[in-house]
Amino acid sequence: MRWNRAKRIGLGWIGIACAVSCLAAQTVREEPYEKYANERQPPEQVMTMAGIKPGMIIGEIGAGHGRYTVHLASRVGPNGKIYANDIEAKALAAVAERCKRDGIGNIETVLGGVDDPRFPRTGLDMIFMVWTYHMLEKPVDLLRNLARYLKPGATVVLLEPVPAETEEEIKAETDRTGRRPGNIQAVSKKSLENDAARAGFEIVRADASLKMDTLFILRVKK
Repeated sequence: MRWNRAKRIGLGWIGIACAVSCLAAQTVREEPYEKYANERQPPEQVMTMAGIKPGMIIGEIGAGHGRYTVHLASRVGPNGKIYANDIEAKALAAVAERCKRDGIGNIETVLGGVDDPRFPRTGLDMIFMVWTYHMLEKPVDLLRNLARYLKPGATVVLLEPVPAETEEEIKAETDRTGRRPGNIQAVSKKSLENDAARAGFEIVRADASLKMDTLFILRVKK
């Protein structure tokens, strides 16, 4: 499956930074790649760009080991909820263990399929993906299945790498991180627009505030 192959190549963006701090007061040793990931995609900045607020109910697709999950949980607070989805049970077990260790009570793990996240409830305020969409095996089918989980007017937020245009760009990032970059698989805005339209969504905003990633906000097309 393309998603599984991609996860072997580039799952680091979703899960390899699982040791990053989930609370501002907590100090955790960061490996070089983890530090790079969070400097490139600062969680607080990204969540503000996405419009995440206290009390929101969010479904996260491709949670991996929870690098972003714990930040989402902190932002929505005790009155909010995060449903952390992945297609790999081992990754979700790591999220559950982290929640137990750090006393996080507003995260629930959800084992999904390649075309359906299988969230246990509807009426979500947002569905959120960080470096996941370009790894999906069935992106249009998955998008199409998201609408029923969202409340009216809710958003689907995708943080995606800016596509690498040259071999020089790919080599530069490989040298910098020690890993072949995930953006060699990245989708263009035009391709995402086409996928969204086929699935009944539209892109309502594309935020290019970050240097190497774009945050796309989608809504069900009226």
